[in-house]
Amino acid sequence: MVMYDLIIKGGYGLDGDRQDLAISGDRIAKISPEINAPATRELFVSGKLVSPPFVESHIHLDSVLTAGEPRWNSSGTLFEGIAIWGERKQTLTYEDVQERALKALRNQAEQGVLYVRTHADASEKTLTALKALLDLRDRVRDWMTLQVVAFPQDGIYSHPENQKLLETALQLGADVVGGIPHYEFTREDGVQSVCHIFELAQQYNKLIDIHCDEIDDDQSRFLEVVAACALRSGLMSRVTASHTTAFGSYNNAYAFKLMGLLPRTGINIIANPLINITLQGRTDTYPKRRGITRVKELWQNGINVSLGHDCIQDPWYSLGTGNMLEVAHMAVHGCQMTGMTEIAACYEMITSGGARTLNLNNDYGLEAGKPANLIILDANSPYEAIRRRATVEYVISRGKVLVQTTPPQVEWLNSQG
Repeated sequence: MVMYDLIIKGGYGLDGDRQDLAISGDRIAKISPEINAPATRELFVSGKLVSPPFVESHIHLDSVLTAGEPRWNSSGTLFEGIAIWGERKQTLTYEDVQERALKALRNQAEQGVLYVRTHADASEKTLTALKALLDLRDRVRDWMTLQVVAFPQDGIYSHPENQKLLETALQLGADVVGGIPHYEFTREDGVQSVCHIFELAQQYNKLIDIHCDEIDDDQSRFLEVVAACALRSGLMSRVTASHTTAFGSYNNAYAFKLMGLLPRTGINIIANPLINITLQGRTDTYPKRRGITRVKELWQNGINVSLGHDCIQDPWYSLGTGNMLEVAHMAVHGCQMTGMTEIAACYEMITSGGARTLNLNNDYGLEAGKPANLIILDANSPYEAIRRRATVEYVISRGKVLVQTTPPQVEWLNSQG
């Protein structure tokens, strides 16, 4: 009889069916309604949700946990945040970035996140943060999959050195090439930056993730440029457009035209509901825009959408806990995705949708033969997990229990009528 390293008994899958799951080494060996076999360890999780781990599609680990340094963002705007970060990054050290980023990764892992894509500022002349995050990627590889985006925070053409710095970041080993076309000096510079990003991605065989139209300006229309380049280059699903908040401000005639193009391209869209709903619409009186891209409509049109934090306690967002269920919970509300299939879709956006965005291919999901990365939640369904922001009781990484958390216990001390 086969001897397994770990058997998880009595859990529920995402489809609501009861299932046991057996692990051998760092792989899922078997999933079945009932597994009766010897194992080195058994976990009895009766009625709990057994899920693939959460995916953090978009975060900036170089700036994480710096809120208030050197000052607070009093206007709450994107551009004041960029200005504050411009001051803070002058004092960055390798140790500073690694310490804060590792703390954030551990915090996210404790809450079920085992895949993270982080952006690293590639317009800072020493590339200190990028180098620190590349080394951290190797440091955590035994329990966390980390992708690093070379992100020209200040734009590619805003300074003579930035174009070279971006290419150097890719040569150093960044996984993904990024950009910020709406922050370039002109529309023409923005278009040129997108074209240059695609050239670099093809030259160095990298994925693409562009901060795209993260602005309330309804004339910021770089998503169409990204989509056209993805289609013409053949890079398709290797391309991601992050934020796209201007999409929420486009007139419907243009929005419907764009929505007709996007499914042909296979690109991914990332929304960051917590920060998008906070930063955007700051110059509006009333009616005040929600500031989130058209998540529901994108999903309805078959476009892969995933969700991220973007910021956790940094110059742009002073809050955040690293819990992806909070992100999904905000998406349910801010994107008006309150139907049962829509809530389930929001859960997919922090799991399988994120995996597609990160181009994880066959290395993600609960199937025999795949890596044994999974989580067990104090809930019986994705709906309950989001509704209650349920505790992740077990985090299993590479076949081993990485974290165990006991859900809070409530005890009534006085009788109530």
